[in-house]
Amino acid sequence: MPSVVSAAPLKGYEALQSQAPGKISMQPGETKTVSISFQNIGTTTWTNSGSNFVSIYTYNPKYRSSVFKSSSWMSASQAVKLKQTSVAPKAVGTIELPLTAPKTPGAYVETFHLAAEDKAWIPGGEFTVNITVGSATSTTTSSTTTTTSQYQAEVTSMSEPKITAKGGVSVVYTVTVKNAGKTNWGTHALTPSEVHLATVSASDIQHKSWKSSSTILERATSVAPGSSETLSFAFLTPKYKGSYTLAFDVTVNGENAEGGEIYIPVEVTADAPDVQGTSKTKETTSETKSTTPYTENIVTTEPTMRVGILIVDEETDNEVVISGVTAMRVEDTDGNLLANVDAGEEVTAYYMTDKKKYYYEIDGETRKTSLPIRFVPVEANTVLTITNFDRRVTRGSAYADNQFRNILEIRYNETKDRTWMINELPFSWYSKGSAETSGASHMEFKKALMIAWNTYAYTLATKYTTKHDEEGFIADAYADQVYKGYGNELRTSQGQAVTASLSQAVDETRGIIVTYNGEVAITPYFSRSDGRTRDWSEVWGGDIPWCQGVEVPEDAGKTLWGHGVGMSASGALQMANDGKTYDQILKHFYTGVELQKMWE
Repeated sequence: MPSVVSAAPLKGYEALQSQAPGKISMQPGETKTVSISFQNIGTTTWTNSGSNFVSIYTYNPKYRSSVFKSSSWMSASQAVKLKQTSVAPKAVGTIELPLTAPKTPGAYVETFHLAAEDKAWIPGGEFTVNITVGSATSTTTSSTTTTTSQYQAEVTSMSEPKITAKGGVSVVYTVTVKNAGKTNWGTHALTPSEVHLATVSASDIQHKSWKSSSTILERATSVAPGSSETLSFAFLTPKYKGSYTLAFDVTVNGENAEGGEIYIPVEVTADAPDVQGTSKTKETTSETKSTTPYTENIVTTEPTMRVGILIVDEETDNEVVISGVTAMRVEDTDGNLLANVDAGEEVTAYYMTDKKKYYYEIDGETRKTSLPIRFVPVEANTVLTITNFDRRVTRGSAYADNQFRNILEIRYNETKDRTWMINELPFSWYSKGSAETSGASHMEFKKALMIAWNTYAYTLATKYTTKHDEEGFIADAYADQVYKGYGNELRTSQGQAVTASLSQAVDETRGIIVTYNGEVAITPYFSRSDGRTRDWSEVWGGDIPWCQGVEVPEDAGKTLWGHGVGMSASGALQMANDGKTYDQILKHFYTGVELQKMWE
């Protein structure tokens, strides 16, 4: 009987482990089943079906891909459901966990956690299995297993444990992968798995951002042993209603990295529009015409933006000083906790190229780490301040603009030999920090501009091979879209009636982007036309069918200010003042487009 650790019940769920698996021995490739029993000491009945079914996930870190995945597991991170149909309070339930040993001998430590699906991690439901494969002489967790293969990887985080969406929609997904071996990675890639994509083909889920049907993305940057790489990519959900597990592999120099398998459960809730009526399912639907100016093509989660906001150089004495309005965690990019910091307490951080280390100072004590440092507020999307950075002092600006919502990260890039401060935050908060317009402009104009802003940012986020890729972020706060963070959010939050706040415009157009023939359409915009916009081909060459020149009577007689392609801000503002709605404005400047709501 293991020692009992008291845990507060969560949403009526609580467990007491009554039988532990202890230690087991296996041979490489062998499959064994271990039994773990839990008493339900909560107030809610456990079930193995329905929306809140009980199962076990990998843990420490959660949602990692386990090297002991058996063919009967639900995914590489979610093993099996509760054995019993239901387990009432005070009764005992059982998990029958099949484990398939990896090929590499060693001593492994595998941790799992009992969970009620989409409801709660069940307090008291964590357990660990100690496994010896072959003849082992040392003990290690699965995240740091010593193997003899040339390349090893560990998937340390995944943006979502499960995707629920309609068929045929684009999903943006992010994983963090660690080089868990002893060999430096050169060219590495993410590919659709040839082995595990059994119920759906790679062509069914291929997104237009993929390099090819067999390669999703490829990077030539070096990843040293122990270092991590964050990979963002897109895929399409399968067209037909049903349950799927999508599988992807991390490869290095064309060879699969052991432990680099990524499994993503996908629940498709309805057939894609282009197959409705010829569905493989028996479900029938009736079409109704939407009264909104957009159609819904929902992706379940709002995308995340990573914005390069500041190069850490002599402007800030080659360091940054960070504080938060709430407490924050100081972590490395593998999620390891480095320190807990109280609200208002300052942390100084910097990177030393000669030492190849990151340093952080708290209360006069200096510590170091090999990985980039992240400053994470305990309350998501609250404000952090770079206290030793003030644009009024160094750039002659009217405002300091040194405050940013959510996470800040200091990251050095060897290729360009410079260190960036990166702001990681949800799309909506990124949009609210936009400095492309004031709070005093007409609401319909602000809506049109924010949709164009979102669409342009979304194309950057889903392109993945960008000019900033090697430096770890998606958009430059000045070179791509002007973003000034929390300060600008406050300055544009004033006004009422038609001059309502920019934040309100962002909220009312949340998740809406511009599409052309069902695909995301890049949406350039500029300050003012001279009575007409330009074809894409006139300015940049090539042909973009939705970026054709159109007449802008509102700008007649004015001087062109900007590149001239896409939406004229001056013309769009006057159209709004004249009573045009945001969808009418966008469809005037971008030929043949539609608006689609992509996330809630």
